[in-house]
Amino acid sequence: MDRSTDVSVEGRSAVVIGGTSGIGRAIALAFAEDGADVVAASRDPEAGEAVAAELRERGAETTGATCDVTDGDSLERLREDAVEAMGDVDVLVNSAGSVARASVTEMTDEQWSQDIDVCLSGVFRACRTFGREMDDGAIVNISSMSAGQARENRPAYCAAKAGVNGLTRAAAADLAPEIRVNAISPGFVKTPLAGDAFDEGTETREAIDDRTPMERVATPEEIAGTAIYLASDGASFTTGEEIVVDGAYDKSAL
Repeated sequence: MDRSTDVSVEGRSAVVIGGTSGIGRAIALAFAEDGADVVAASRDPEAGEAVAAELRERGAETTGATCDVTDGDSLERLREDAVEAMGDVDVLVNSAGSVARASVTEMTDEQWSQDIDVCLSGVFRACRTFGREMDDGAIVNISSMSAGQARENRPAYCAAKAGVNGLTRAAAADLAPEIRVNAISPGFVKTPLAGDAFDEGTETREAIDDRTPMERVATPEEIAGTAIYLASDGASFTTGEEIVVDGAYDKSAL
């Protein structure tokens, strides 16, 4: 069977969960600019409507949408709303996140459960909900380089993202050949979640730049470019993979 090598999502219908801020928002807007219809969802209805307006400005069919990934019924309502707005969903992006900052000995059960429920179980629920109804297409899970690196005071987040990579491989096996499932593991990215920690001139930013061969942090739009590739026909034989986008930070000791 011939496959297109086009790296484009033009004509696709995509749902981006966690799509109203940071990396998720950048992916949603990039998809729309490339010609896709997009529904961007989060728990904040005002943010959902605001991003929907931006998507419409870019020519996308969309709707303001809310979603709580800890609630399976909420995900089903999101799927139904997306189908009503755009038709069948071709692409799912899982970008919802939660980061509790505490050491292993100080982290509470509630903090642990929140990160695991949002960052790992939420991805599972979304893959299950949309995977049951997608005839073909692609799922892109936003993981993190923290899945494979020790990070202080983030035990639940690191564990959840490692789980996302394992889930990605398992889902790829279960859903093939109709649906491809891949993960993106970003490095340090300048997003609202990072606050001013990655601003130029800060101690944290200088330490990152010193260790990163690219000598800077990423922009959310650079992660969006990888998402477009994985959702496109150009990646038609790519599934079950983790693509690390960290400016070679994880290789800097070599």
